[in-house]
Amino acid sequence: MSYEYFIFLALGAAAGGFINGLAGFGTALLALGFWLQIMSPIAAVSTSLIMSVVSGPQGAWLVRKTILKQPKRMALFLIPGIIGMPIGVSVLAIIEPHYLRIAVGCIMVLYGGFFTLKQSIPKINYPTPIIDGIIGFIGGVLGGAAALSGALPTMWCAMRTWTKIEIRAVLQPYNIIILALAALLLASRGHYTWDILKQIMIALPITMLFSQIGIFFFKRLTDNQFRRLLVTLMLLSGIIILTKEAL
Repeated sequence: MSYEYFIFLALGAAAGGFINGLAGFGTALLALGFWLQIMSPIAAVSTSLIMSVVSGPQGAWLVRKTILKQPKRMALFLIPGIIGMPIGVSVLAIIEPHYLRIAVGCIMVLYGGFFTLKQSIPKINYPTPIIDGIIGFIGGVLGGAAALSGALPTMWCAMRTWTKIEIRAVLQPYNIIILALAALLLASRGHYTWDILKQIMIALPITMLFSQIGIFFFKRLTDNQFRRLLVTLMLLSGIIILTKEAL
């Protein structure tokens, strides 16, 4: 493993761990921006899945009471997401690296742009079970294809009149379960080679440490500060990836 390879691996682990601890989702949104520069799509997604699943319970513990109080809310997203996840894994097997990087970059830019315009978007304060299920399904597809299960559900949940604790109580367990199932499916297909496992062993301690740092800031940020920080992180990361792909 070269010095440059290790730097990109560590940066992806740190960025992914931090955003997961801070927001309860998004490991792949930041980590893939680094890891797709040094790994194949299968290797990068396989690694980010493990990082998300292992670091996620630290954040879920913060909102455990809210999760237990509102299990049906999460189920509306989770059950369709489980159905969509295997479809996403099948898509990953045929997608080209260049197009995956572009897709990830576009999602980041759209995500950041959504929150930039958030104040002009009406808050939804009534039940939307059908839309919740559709969003959960698409999130499952994205989770299987690029470990991005949290992107679309987050955009939708942010439009609801929920606190950041309530949003996290939906997103964190949703992501943990969807991505754990995706990792198991990839493992059953032999994608976790010894080389990938070595990368995971190097990246995991870094991810866990920076997840705790993210949790530290999550506890202290107001809702507005929380959203503004996410906007900056997503927009900058997406712009960097798209710029590199255009060169």
